[in-house]
Amino acid sequence: MQKNIYAAMRKYVYLAVAVTVIYFFQSFFLPTGGIGADSLSYFGIASDLPGIETNLFPLGFPVLIKIFYTFFQDYFWAGKMLNIFMVILLLLFSYFRKFYFRETVLLFTGKTLFFAMNLVVSEGPFIFLLYFLIYFFHERISEKIASKQFVFFTSALLLLLFAVRYSGIYIYMGIGVFWLWMILKKKYSEVQKDFLQVLIVAGLGIGLYLSFNHFNFGSFTGEHLRGAPAQIHPIYLLRNFLAMANVTDPFIGIKPASNSFISIGFQVGLMIFDLLLLRYIIRLVRQKKALLQLEFHYLLWIIAAVYTVTLFISGLFQQIEEMNVRMLAAANFCLFFSFLVIYFKNLRSDRFIFGLGCFFLLFLTVYSLKNPSNYLRNKSIIEPQMLKFKDKIYLFDDEKTVQNVTVYHIPVINKTFNYQHTSGQKGEWKQSIGGTVNPQIKWLKYDTIKDKSKVLYTSQLMLK
Repeated sequence: MQKNIYAAMRKYVYLAVAVTVIYFFQSFFLPTGGIGADSLSYFGIASDLPGIETNLFPLGFPVLIKIFYTFFQDYFWAGKMLNIFMVILLLLFSYFRKFYFRETVLLFTGKTLFFAMNLVVSEGPFIFLLYFLIYFFHERISEKIASKQFVFFTSALLLLLFAVRYSGIYIYMGIGVFWLWMILKKKYSEVQKDFLQVLIVAGLGIGLYLSFNHFNFGSFTGEHLRGAPAQIHPIYLLRNFLAMANVTDPFIGIKPASNSFISIGFQVGLMIFDLLLLRYIIRLVRQKKALLQLEFHYLLWIIAAVYTVTLFISGLFQQIEEMNVRMLAAANFCLFFSFLVIYFKNLRSDRFIFGLGCFFLLFLTVYSLKNPSNYLRNKSIIEPQMLKFKDKIYLFDDEKTVQNVTVYHIPVINKTFNYQHTSGQKGEWKQSIGGTVNPQIKWLKYDTIKDKSKVLYTSQLMLK
C-alpha cells in the first residue's frame, strides 16, 4: 500500500520538476522576455525607491522587484528570479507540508499560474500570497491551527495582497460576504469569530494604507490617473460576460482576436463548454458532498464570485482592461483549486486528470512559443544602444503599424489565411527591452509630448 502511494506521488514530483524547468526557460524565448508595458511601470517605481512618485500602482510588487534587483542588478533577471523563486517555494511548501501536493502541481498546468509565473506581472506575487491565504483558511476551518495564529497570518496576508494589487480589496469583500453567510446560516462558532477579527484587523491595515496614499498623493488608489472608462458598447459588454463565464475553465482562456462574427462565435462556443463544465462540477459536488469540508469550498466559491462581479462593476466606472485571464486570475485560481480538491476525493484513478494536466502544460508552452525569439540575444543588441539615449525621458513605440504577418496555406481545401502575431511586433520588443535596461525612461501609450527631443522612438533602435 505504501509502495503504491509512493509510486503515485513520484509522477507528480517528476511533473513538478518539468514545471520548474519549463517556467524557468520559457521567457528566454518570448519576444519581450515576458515583460509588458505594466512591467515597465513597476520597474520605474522600483528604480525610484525609496522615493515614491505615484500611487497608481501599490508598492508591494515594486518592493519585491527592488529586493531581487539588488542581487542581480538587472530588472529582467530580477523579475525572472522572483517568479522562479515563488514557483519553487510553492511546490516545496506543498510537498513538505503535505498540503494537496498533487493538486498544487496540477495548478501549474492551468492557464492562471502559467500566465502569472511566466510574465513579469503583479498577478504572480498576488496568486502566490493567495495560495497561502487559502492554506490558512483550510487549516482554520479544519481546526488545525489556533485562532491567534490564524488571525495574525490571515490579516497580514490580506494586507500584503492589497499592497501588491488594489484588487485585493475584492478578496477582502469576499471574506466579508462569507462571514455574513455564516451569520445568516447561524453558524456561530469560534471560526466565525476569527473571521470577524480578521476583517477588523485587515480592514484597519488597509485603511491605514489608503490614508497614507490620500495624505501623500491626494487620492486613495490613483483613481484620478486612470481616467474615465471608454464608451461602453454592447459588443464589449458581451465580451466581458463571455470572459466572466470563462472563469470556470482551468485550462482554456479567451483571448478575443476581434469583434468579428467568427471570433465572437468561438467565444460563445467556449462559453457553452464552460457552462457544461460548471454543470459537471456541480454534479461532482453533490456526489462527494459527504466527503467534503463544504465551508472551505463555499469560502473559495464566494471569493471567486465576489471578485468577478466587483471587478466587472469597477470596469464600468474606471479605465481598466476588459475581463480576461489576467484580470480574473484570482477568481479562476480559487475555483480551480476547489475543483481539484473535490475531484481527488475518493478518486479511483488519477490517470485522466494527470494526463490532462500534462497535455495542457505542453499545449500552453507550445502556444506561447508559437512565434519564438531569442530574447537574450535581442537584449544584447539593444542594451549598448541605450547608452546613446541617456538624455531621453520618454519611450514610445512608433512601429505599431509595422505588422508581423504569417501566411498559412491549407492544401486540402486550397485556402490561405493571414495571422498577425500580437506578440511579434518589433516595436513592442524594443520598448520592452529599452524600458528594462533604463527603467527611469517612461513609456508612452500615445505620442503626446510636444518636445520630441525628449522622446526615444523605437524606430531609433536597431534590431536585426
